[in-house]
Amino acid sequence: MFGIHDLPLFVISGLLLNIMPGPDSLLVMTRSATQGWRAGVAATLGICTGTLVHILAAAVGLSALLATSATAFTVVKLVGAAYILWMAVGLLRSRKADGAQAAMELPALPYRKIFAQGFLTNVLNPKVALFFLAFVPQFISIDAPNKAMAFIVLGCIFNFNGMLWSGALAVATAKASERIKLNPSFSLWLKRATGGLFVWLGVKLALSKQH
Repeated sequence: MFGIHDLPLFVISGLLLNIMPGPDSLLVMTRSATQGWRAGVAATLGICTGTLVHILAAAVGLSALLATSATAFTVVKLVGAAYILWMAVGLLRSRKADGAQAAMELPALPYRKIFAQGFLTNVLNPKVALFFLAFVPQFISIDAPNKAMAFIVLGCIFNFNGMLWSGALAVATAKASERIKLNPSFSLWLKRATGGLFVWLGVKLALSKQH
């Protein structure tokens, strides 16, 4: 449907990326720990809105660029595969952080400002835009009838899964009533597992025939 292929692999990869600790999860957990789960959910909604902006911008831009050139789409996919391999190397080289991560001390804010904070944290992060441009096209067939629609569908699936994870994280953190303490060993294992998956994915995409 929509020229999408390898959807289960896309979902698994996206879930691993959402689970992996980063600025977004740090903000959600900190707000939940300091102001309760509703504050964490507000941050989550802001982050997901920012992600939606990246998805729509990338879909429109990619569609305009590739509308008349199948070759250009193939080039984008190959460059994206190389970027995925580059990310994998960085993840595999990760080392255990020294000590537990200290909690961020944040002043209490109205939910609308927390939403805005989550939105800006995500929408102003260029790595998010690069990720979508590199990752999502790998799962769109070169002969897809509407590449922009396929991009939006995949992006929304990724965003929905991310919203579910961040929402659960907000509730769990608030109920635990703890400051942020990410287990260094778990974080390292997760990064290396994701890195291994990305190595396999990048090589598979680089060597396979274009769909």
